Amino acid sequence: MTMMMVMVTMTRAASINYAEALAKSILFFEGQRSGKLPPSQRIKWRKDSALHDGSDIHMDMVGGYYDAGDNVKFNFPMAFTLSMLGWSVVEFGDLMGSELQNALEAIRWGSDYFLKATKHPNIVVAQVGNPIADHDCWERPEDMDTPRTSYFVSQNRPGSELSAEIAAALAASSMAFRKTDPHYSNLLLIKAMQVFDFANKYRGSYNNSVGAGACPFYCDFSGYMDELIWGAAWLYKASNKPNYRDFVKANIQSMGNLDEFGWDCKHAGINVLVSQWAMADASSRDLFIPNADKFICSLLPSSPTKSVSYSKGGLLFKPGGSNLQHTTALSFLLIVYARYMQSAKKTVTCGNEVADPARLINLAKSQVDYILGKNPLGMSYMVGYGAKYPKKIHHRGSTLPSVDMHPQHIQCREGDQYFKSEKPNPNILTGAVVGGPAEDDSFQDSRYNVGQSEPTTYINAPFVGLLAYFNKHTIS
Repeated sequence: MTMMMVMVTMTRAASINYAEALAKSILFFEGQRSGKLPPSQRIKWRKDSALHDGSDIHMDMVGGYYDAGDNVKFNFPMAFTLSMLGWSVVEFGDLMGSELQNALEAIRWGSDYFLKATKHPNIVVAQVGNPIADHDCWERPEDMDTPRTSYFVSQNRPGSELSAEIAAALAASSMAFRKTDPHYSNLLLIKAMQVFDFANKYRGSYNNSVGAGACPFYCDFSGYMDELIWGAAWLYKASNKPNYRDFVKANIQSMGNLDEFGWDCKHAGINVLVSQWAMADASSRDLFIPNADKFICSLLPSSPTKSVSYSKGGLLFKPGGSNLQHTTALSFLLIVYARYMQSAKKTVTCGNEVADPARLINLAKSQVDYILGKNPLGMSYMVGYGAKYPKKIHHRGSTLPSVDMHPQHIQCREGDQYFKSEKPNPNILTGAVVGGPAEDDSFQDSRYNVGQSEPTTYINAPFVGLLAYFNKHTIS
């Protein structure tokens, strides 16, 4: 019986196609595009949208990404998405093969937008679209007629976390383009430095400056210092200028929540990112490596200091909704840290447990494989991947008939009938990773269950890097 179970497990694992999943995880971002779509657009049911964004403040804010299943451009999580896409290419771009070009296109769609958002000195656009009005309608992005209000931060109304995250995103994007477009890369790096200086000089939270535009949707709960340190860490990695390294070292002691990483909290990501150089620097090692090791110990299932939980099926869980945002982001850090550990010939000790790089990699692989179908339900949580995947995701553009199928305008509440329908969504948002199952491994394929059925850009972004790694690293 045991041998049969092992054989079945191996068969199911072998059926996972990481190359297909990688391609689809990147394709998803084309379904989230806002603005004037290019001739190369591959998700054909999406059309041009929000072509006058920024006109209320006399700026061109056309472009960027819708963050999830709505039609608002929340620049704080969008910047984190871009940071993670950039990091995916910086770390794993050489493993992406022909998909590297598509990954770079996904990054450029965001970096071009953030160049617009930071065009004027001492002003950074924080968001486009009134979220209250938008969330009150079930409307295609191509049809939306809700207020496209532009929210911004300035010297008098600062937003350090927003601005510093955009600086990190631009710096990571700069590194991603260094080989293929050095001129564009340099442009992004110069802008990243300028935006970081603005974030650091005029300190304050965008929660207060943007107010109801950001909260309660993407309030910053962890304060803005983590984004300032994260931004400086990326600028040091991109520029090698010691003042950014010194900023990170001088401020890292202010960080708590060492096991958190996502669009709000950057703490664990900072320690993993800087560990690449800190492992080789005696004056920095004690500032960062013990914290990075503690983070790893917080994830290992058998660690005495584990702070996450695992379902019976093996999926990592943290409190709150949209759980796969944690799974993909934390698994990404596991792989990156494992690679740095390999280079330094290092292990991590958690009580009596000693973890080598392979241990971290296997844990991350178990999470990736679960998402792609190796779970109790045999369900892929990536739309359009595998034989069984979510069909009724919480996503306006996917739910409503496409413009090709229904050219007439669909007004605000006219979309309700499609939301309430028991039929599968007519438009497949290929590559979208949804919020995922409940802690008992059950899943409700329903638009009403937002936490489980809504995809987000910041779930997919770190998943791109994970899939690139496992596409080229076969582990039994």
